[in-house]
Amino acid sequence: MNGPVDLRKSQPASVLPPQFEALCFPPLLLPGENIDHYQALQALIFRDLDPHSAIEWLLAIDIAELSWEMQRYRVLRHRLLSTYRQKAVEMTLRRVDLAGIAPDFQDVAEIYIIGNALDWQLDASAALDIEARLRSYGFDQHAVSMEVYVQAREILSLFESLLNGAQVRRLLLIKEFNALRQSARRPSNRRAHRTALLRGGERQQSLTDDTNEVIEADQRERRPCFRRRCKHRPSIKSIEGSD
Repeated sequence: MNGPVDLRKSQPASVLPPQFEALCFPPLLLPGENIDHYQALQALIFRDLDPHSAIEWLLAIDIAELSWEMQRYRVLRHRLLSTYRQKAVEMTLRRVDLAGIAPDFQDVAEIYIIGNALDWQLDASAALDIEARLRSYGFDQHAVSMEVYVQAREILSLFESLLNGAQVRRLLLIKEFNALRQSARRPSNRRAHRTALLRGGERQQSLTDDTNEVIEADQRERRPCFRRRCKHRPSIKSIEGSD
């Protein structure tokens, strides 16, 4: 019987900063799961997301937990298919061995078929003989695999719903994390934009001042020439006196 997982044997150092370690509780692993694999996956996700605030760390922890759950569902689904393969071999043997059997002998044949399927599961040499016999009747490994999915279709739909639910929740958390990260960057972007506008205004004002100075200097240079030209021009009174 499987016992509880002993997490005290090998625990790598936590990748969380010390001030955020209280946000992440010890992982709840099933028997057979590896704490090193869990923390390696967690470290990869933390490095990719690069959280900073407490809220970002909470979201990153949940994303890592959902990613581990998805791996768990895939492993259990594969194990489920391996378990149902014995049932598929039994059903395929029933199609071969019960063909043409009189109804009075079908119960005895059923007992032998169940025993042969159990031998296929436990005895490697018996499994080779049974598979060769099934191939002689046209039932290869693909036909047995198809029977596996037929036998496990209901429980497989459960695992598919679990995988899809975990995938949707993880995508929502990633979107929330990205939205939080963008909202945190907006104030700094606004400050940078405001600073750029102010600097641009100062440059524009400086350019305007320089232009005004050039215009004023040019006007000052032109005024003496205009006055000199005015001294040689006869006045209206002098013209009337001459008349």
